[in-house]
Amino acid sequence: MAHRIDGIIPVMLTPFTDAGEIDYPGLTRLIEWYLANGADALFAVCQSSEMQFLSLAERVDLAKFVVATVAGRVPVVVSGHISDDLDAQVEELTAMAATGGDALVLVTNHLDPKNEGTEAFRRHLSHLLERLPSDIPLGLYECPAPYRRLLSDEELRLCIDSGRFVLLKDVSCDLPTVERRLKIAEGSGLAIINANAAIARDAMRAGSPGFTGVFTNIHPDLYRWMRLHGDRHPELADDLATFLVVAAVSESLGYPAFAKMYHQRLGTFGSIRCRVIQYDVRERFWALDAVLDKVVAGTDAFRAKIAALPAE
Repeated sequence: MAHRIDGIIPVMLTPFTDAGEIDYPGLTRLIEWYLANGADALFAVCQSSEMQFLSLAERVDLAKFVVATVAGRVPVVVSGHISDDLDAQVEELTAMAATGGDALVLVTNHLDPKNEGTEAFRRHLSHLLERLPSDIPLGLYECPAPYRRLLSDEELRLCIDSGRFVLLKDVSCDLPTVERRLKIAEGSGLAIINANAAIARDAMRAGSPGFTGVFTNIHPDLYRWMRLHGDRHPELADDLATFLVVAAVSESLGYPAFAKMYHQRLGTFGSIRCRVIQYDVRERFWALDAVLDKVVAGTDAFRAKIAALPAE
């Protein structure tokens, strides 16, 4: 079993130019921002990366670029798993496995594209495991698109028993489910990483070793502090957890463009262009810049409170 991948794992954005091409200089600056702000690993070519709107060649090039730029400083996991057809899945996953990532992440809904149940999941998984390189660690992602396909306990055990899997991006958004999965995976080398801000602090306290939600694109350092130091400062950690929940609700306001607005302000990259969004987010979501102002102000306020704590 490969070394487990855990901690704060940002789900990476893909910067585009106004013309709609991948902005690689902007992506370089974004990677450095993640690494400077608490990332323990990076999740490249995922839903936040708009992988469903990237060609296979773009997904491969994107993953290779991230791996090369990170240069071993933290683990990089990659997905790019967007197809329902099994032959197409073998093609895309084999190509992604060759990009140099530290783990290849399978999307659970593509392991059961018609939502037929465990036997279909088992059949699809077995087909892929027989054909993918045996030397690359695997991950699982309960991606919400095209539909959220949660693992049953039986399916989770099946994946653990294969000895191939090192992490699950848990999208159950349910603390009892996270707690149950942690018990199932105990001692296995499979990290159960919660992706839901509403239960982030409680999941960490229950033993989930990290966080991989969308607001790792705004304040990954705050999630990292909460994970590593929150129990020594419970009152501040509880206040922070409340702020992080309220801030994360703005995911519904044109994400990932909302997160790109933040990085445009920082100068990480110049455009908020998205392929997944074909409308004007400011026209659809009134006062969006004002919402971002408040998120930024709250983020800065908590960073200042943390910086003022006595050295440990």
